[in-house]
Amino acid sequence: MLFIYNVAKIRRPLQLINLNLSLSIPRILAILYHCIMKNRWILYICLSILYLMPNLSIAQNAIIKDFTVKENLSQNGKLAIIAIDTAEKTDNTVNGNYAFTINGFQQELKFSDGVAVTNNPIESSTFVFFKHKFAGSDIGKLFFLRMTDKGITPYKISGILLIIIPLLILYIAYKFKRFLITLLVLAVVYFYLNHSKGLDVRQLLESSIMAVKDLF
Repeated sequence: MLFIYNVAKIRRPLQLINLNLSLSIPRILAILYHCIMKNRWILYICLSILYLMPNLSIAQNAIIKDFTVKENLSQNGKLAIIAIDTAEKTDNTVNGNYAFTINGFQQELKFSDGVAVTNNPIESSTFVFFKHKFAGSDIGKLFFLRMTDKGITPYKISGILLIIIPLLILYIAYKFKRFLITLLVLAVVYFYLNHSKGLDVRQLLESSIMAVKDLF
């Protein structure tokens, strides 16, 4: 009898605890609901951050490994820089601001679905060197932009040809003993392109160096 009494004595507090818990859980849930509804703007902000985090991570991870240059579709004299993949298709994963150096001046270009528009329009035919750094490396391309009434036509200039053609001309001139005259003609052509078309020797050297690096 004493044992049964002790068991009953132990069960009674347990039943009271269970009863209190069953009564407290709805009350706790009601308090939590009230707090959430009272400060629901905090909940909306948290949910928005959780929703945007995957998109932000994609934008941060996307890098521009290659690009090309075309005239902007609006034909307002501005250029469109297009991020491309290994298949030379537009890389739509590139979004956000990316730093480019255009003729020695750094610009922040905003990419949307792999396409960005330069800030300044092109007023006449000129040489433009585009450079972009990514993941400890860099890529640069020299273009001649031909301006006509129909719009802008970009012509990519190979850095390898910038090395081979002058050396070949000088070699031929050396064989025919016209080295100094040929060198003078090349200097005159360069100064003309530099003065009228914006060609810079630094653009030629940097484009040639990058082309040699790509070979190794």
